[in-house]
Amino acid sequence: MNQDLERIMITEEQIAGRVREVAVQLDKLYEGRRPVVVCILKGSVMFFSDLIRHMETPLELDFMAVSSYGCGTTSTGCLQVKKDLTTDIAGRDVLIVEDIIDSGNTLYNLKKLLNSRSPSSVNIVTLLDKPQRREVPMEPEYTCFVIEDEFVVGYGMDYAEEYRNLPYIGVLKRCVYEK
Repeated sequence: MNQDLERIMITEEQIAGRVREVAVQLDKLYEGRRPVVVCILKGSVMFFSDLIRHMETPLELDFMAVSSYGCGTTSTGCLQVKKDLTTDIAGRDVLIVEDIIDSGNTLYNLKKLLNSRSPSSVNIVTLLDKPQRREVPMEPEYTCFVIEDEFVVGYGMDYAEEYRNLPYIGVLKRCVYEK
């Protein structure tokens, strides 16, 4: 275990099992359709890659880089689109793949933005959800794990661009991010 971690919250095996289960649910939802699956960069990359590998539904992939955090650890509520879709989603089913929902501000505003482009549907699948931190009405259609309000890293998620490559999700020691 990394020395900056308080503990491992979700193991590599637990993640793999739950991702497979959610992929089966998504295959049922999109049966007979070809959704645009949108990876929210950078934190969702590992989850996105594992999820789409387990889905049997024909997919079109795209990527967005968005933020409402700026340089800090708390949401500003203002959506910044740093990389937009290259796919025209009008009339298409869209699945947003997110790493973690905290305040909900980012996805609330992103879903509003994507809905303005006239898709057939927009659904959200998130690896982690912290519903107790919600500031806006935002509930993902699919959630792998509901977690307590702790600062987590690993499996694509970072603090100051570190820890993304950990194969599990760990709780970062408070002394690391409160320097």
